[in-house]
Formats: sequence, C-alpha cells, structure tokens
Amino acid sequence: MTAVADKEPPSSTIGLGLADITICESEICYIDGEEGRLIYRGYDAIELAKQSTFEEVAYLLWYGALPRPTEFKAFLAGFTGSMELPVETVMILRMFPKAATPMEVIRTAVSSLGHWDPDSGNTGLDASLRKAQRLTLRIPLLIAAHQRLREGKEPIKPIPGHGIAFNFLYALFGKEPDTLAEKAFNAALILHADHELNASTFSARVTASTMADIYSSVTSAIGTLKGPLHGGANMEVMQMLKEIGDPGKTRAFIEDKLARKEKIPGFGHRVYRCEDPRVDVLRSYAQTLSEKAGDTTYFEMTREIQKIVEERTKVFPNVDLYTASLYNAIGLPMELFTPIFAISRTVGWTSHILEQWSNNKLIRPRAEYIGPKSYCYIPIKERARG
Repeated sequence: MTAVADKEPPSSTIGLGLADITICESEICYIDGEEGRLIYRGYDAIELAKQSTFEEVAYLLWYGALPRPTEFKAFLAGFTGSMELPVETVMILRMFPKAATPMEVIRTAVSSLGHWDPDSGNTGLDASLRKAQRLTLRIPLLIAAHQRLREGKEPIKPIPGHGIAFNFLYALFGKEPDTLAEKAFNAALILHADHELNASTFSARVTASTMADIYSSVTSAIGTLKGPLHGGANMEVMQMLKEIGDPGKTRAFIEDKLARKEKIPGFGHRVYRCEDPRVDVLRSYAQTLSEKAGDTTYFEMTREIQKIVEERTKVFPNVDLYTASLYNAIGLPMELFTPIFAISRTVGWTSHILEQWSNNKLIRPRAEYIGPKSYCYIPIKERARG
C-alpha cells in the first residue's frame, strides 16, 4: 500500500511549543525577557516581593488594583477568616495510598473540593472570585495535611488572622514559623504568583475557554504543573545538589554534565534572555536563611554551579535555581517543592481563568498536517496477509 506523493511542506509559521506565538491579550502579567522585568498589573513583582504580602498581591491580580486600607481590611476578613478544609476533604486525604505523591494527591483533592463548595453551580463573577479565594486558601492546607498524614501525624488547623505563608508553615510543622522564614516564604509566593502564559496557565485558560468550572480549570493546571519540564525543576535542583554531595566535587560534576551536553536544572528560560529577575531576591533569602541555620553547604554549591554554568555556556539561572536551597533552609521536604508552586500559582491561574471568561472565545488552534492524504480503502478480506 503506497501513498500518493501529495505531502505539502510544513508552514514556516509553525511555532514548536507555541514559542513566541501570541494567543490572547492580557492585563495580568508582563515579562520583558530582554531587560529581565516581571510586572504584575503595572507593578514590579520584585518590589512587591520586597515590600508587600502575598494576600495583597492576590487582591491585585484578582481585582486589578492595589487595595486601599479599608478595602484590604474587609478583604482579609472574608479571605483569611476561615481557612479550614471541609471534613469530607480530610477524609479523602486519609484514603490515599502511601505511594501517592503529593502532586497526585492535590490534583485529585482539588477536583473533589468543588463538590463541597457552597457556590457550586454558580458561575457569576462574585461566586467565581469566592471560589478562587477558597482554592487559594485550601491548597496550602491540603498539602500540609497530606504531608502530616504521610508522616503519621494528624492535620493541624490554621490560626485565623494570619496569612497564607504563616499558616502553611504552621500547619506543616505544627509550630509558629520563624519570622524570617515566613518573610522569605511570603516573598517566594509572590514571585511565583504568575508568569504570563506558562504551560499550566495556558492549560487553565484552554479548559476555562470551554466554559468548564473553575475547579476543572485549576485541576487541568495542576495536572500540567506535575510534568517535570514545568513544575519539577526546583526539586531537580535539590536532587542534583544531593547527588553531588561533597562541595569539592561540584566543578567536576557540572563540567562532566556540560561535556555530555546534559541540561543543568535551574538554568535557561523560554522567555528570559538574561538572569531571571526573581533570582536575586530568592538568592538573598537563601543565603540569609542558610547562614541563620548554620549550614550554607547547598547555597554555596548553588552559587558555584551558577558560576561554572555562566562561564561555560552564558546560560543564566531561572527562578528554580535558588528556590531549592531556600526551601531546604526553611526545612521544607523536597517532595513538596512542586506542590508549593501550586500554592502561589493558584492566584495566577484563577486570575487568568476570570480574564478568559470576561471575553471568552473557545481556544481551538490548528495543526499542520504532514501525513498522507490519498490512501484508497481496501476491504479487510482483500488485504494481503502480513
């Protein structure tokens, strides 16, 4: 059976991986890949990370402006006033097998949360904003509760009146967090809150464009984040540091990987042509917290890796490189590094979902077909036996 030679050359407009293809207009996030700038609704994300709170940035991304004091007070009263998980969700967490990974668990648990949402079925803007807030509050608690159950401990209820950075660390470790650790984690949450049309955000917008509910859209995003090419890089950095082990072996290890043309986790970015602007803040906190903990081994190894890679390749670090040593200095388990990404990015996902619905059109791209087009059907009885 031969095909007629009717293949057409692929279009020169194809962008593999949709690289540099613009698919929508957005007011949420701007990335200047040449200058190394990250902007949330007009505000420099680096300045926000240094001066603001994750809750204030969530307000900014959802409502389009920074709140005035009275607005923010009212927002916090409703937003952080009740952060507890539904009883049914905790029951589900107890049912997962021990082999289930944290990302698998939150993917399934987030999907189930919609069943007990009091606004289930209500697609109005106010109801959707309330759902976005509940998701942002509950995903940190899901992660902390599941981790404690894995460790044979009981979940801990959050303390009302405190923010998400404080309560995640409290619900995970069972004690009030160190002020510096809380501040550093708050900054990390802000810097991960949104990053334009990354893979998981695009996935959320595609699902939302079908007019599926917000829980389905966020579940799609979490499933996309689970992939190692998107959300797993910070964990890969930590695995690399542990594999090197001895700081004295760092140069030989990295140079060997580079000689074999292997990718070094924590370096390179599809958008930035310079150092990721988020790196400097995370590097500073990683150093300070490592010094406070009395062990700068992983931080110094990371700094040495950056030096070697930039010398040899001129490839710059991305947000994941120093996130690893920062989270390690805070005491966070390595298997939670990617789920923690979801804590902050839920704000960005839901902001994009709401924006998609504000002027919705089903996202339905085309593929450039490169297969044959003129086969003739032969009934099965007449086909030669292979």
